[in-house]
Amino acid sequence: MSLPLPLPLPSSLPPQPASAKLQAIRWNRPRLSILNQLLLPHASEYVDIETSAQGHHAIVSMQTRGAPAIAIVAALSLAAEVSQKRFSTAAEARDFITDRLEYLATSRPTAVNLFDAISKLKQVVDDVAGDAEASGDQVALGYVDAAEAMLAKDVQDNLDIGSHGAEYIARMARETMGIGGKIKLLTHCNTGALATAGHGTALGIIRSMYYPREGSVLEHVYFGETRPYNQGARLTSYELRSEGIPATLVCDSAVSFLLKRDPSIVAVVVGADRVAANGDTANKNGTYQLAIAARHHGRLFVVAAPSTSIDLEMPSGEAIVIEERGVEEITMASGFVRDQVERGVLQRETLCVAPVGTDAWNPSFDVTPAELISAIVTERGVFVKAPGKSEFELGEKRRER
Repeated sequence: MSLPLPLPLPSSLPPQPASAKLQAIRWNRPRLSILNQLLLPHASEYVDIETSAQGHHAIVSMQTRGAPAIAIVAALSLAAEVSQKRFSTAAEARDFITDRLEYLATSRPTAVNLFDAISKLKQVVDDVAGDAEASGDQVALGYVDAAEAMLAKDVQDNLDIGSHGAEYIARMARETMGIGGKIKLLTHCNTGALATAGHGTALGIIRSMYYPREGSVLEHVYFGETRPYNQGARLTSYELRSEGIPATLVCDSAVSFLLKRDPSIVAVVVGADRVAANGDTANKNGTYQLAIAARHHGRLFVVAAPSTSIDLEMPSGEAIVIEERGVEEITMASGFVRDQVERGVLQRETLCVAPVGTDAWNPSFDVTPAELISAIVTERGVFVKAPGKSEFELGEKRRER
């Protein structure tokens, strides 16, 4: 599906709840800066991104992360670059932008949002360049407008995901579990304002259940540390503490026992890097074992993602390419010494955990089979499986009514 030529942007992004103060992406044409998530939660430092090469590095190095945010940062990094350039012809602008988009596609092979954004942006550029009267600068402007429109749309999509997911979980808790009062949730990795343009996907559902405080049904949130990069311990804790949402960090290896001990945890809510047409879901490593635990203990397992994360060209998760990262992320640990944190002088230290030379397998993601997933929540609504089916029919866009 091609993206139509962009309309003029509104003067401001859609209104957001308290999570707006956690702004991981700052764009003020032509300047882009991102919150360096490698320093969180101990320092809030923004990094200027002026070129697509810098955007590529920010994604690979995980200065920015989360499938929706990756797509937005990639798009805007090139927007920042082309805003500073002049093109003599429309063809020159089109060729330059297309080449840089293809380069940005190599930054994260699992993120379908990235490829979806790139496909739409290429179409915009081709459409503008196809006008015989178009200049090179008009092609560049058309690209920048389209990239900005994606930023605004991502915020609104996340607010819609939060609303749909909050209503679904609360209703299912009442109707299928007999829980009409306060509930608890368990989440994994980081899927909030730090992983998107704002509000978040799975963490967006949590926010939507907690706000407004009057009449809130959410009592408490548990979140896993998310080894080996500790996105939960570093980033989700940062977001939840910033907003005063009651929350507890849990070792990844303790979540099954937690579900057994606390029956008021009604659902596990996670994000997604890519969702196949049958509902198989690639997400941060550790998601699959959470789904198994949720099924064993009779809890909901809910995936939250924008519809751009659904890859209808991929029939099942068997075809999803899983990124494998370096062994040092497992055999070593990096962080900041406590006295440095207290003094505000951050210098990352690396510790050897395993013996030097230890081999390790470090898949960045795993794939959860659709049969273990209760629902997939997008900005369009809540998708459930047909009665008696073990897979979703996302190609037919079967939504819960």
